[in-house]
Amino acid sequence: MTLSLSASHEFTSHDFDCQSCGACCAYSAEWPRFSLETDEELEQIPADHVAADLGGMRCENDRCTALEGTLGKSVACKVYDVRPIVCRTCMPGDDECLMARQRLFGTAA
Repeated sequence: MTLSLSASHEFTSHDFDCQSCGACCAYSAEWPRFSLETDEELEQIPADHVAADLGGMRCENDRCTALEGTLGKSVACKVYDVRPIVCRTCMPGDDECLMARQRLFGTAA
């Protein structure tokens, strides 16, 4: 799969390593919202990582509290096995990935 942010930049999904990025997890406090999760799925997420309104993941500024490590260097998700659907559907190199990388790092590459 080839993706393009502009005519001069083409990327494949193999160009992106989530564990050395983390941009999608620090893009916006409004982004990691719960939508299609069942009550049982939501109960699996540790309460200290759920927003006060119970509508999504808790963030400090725009960064999800479940993300540990240094953005752009080495990151990991503390709740990876039970992460919400919005996090499971974000794929390396997709439109959301490119948008988050552009915002945080000034480039999608």
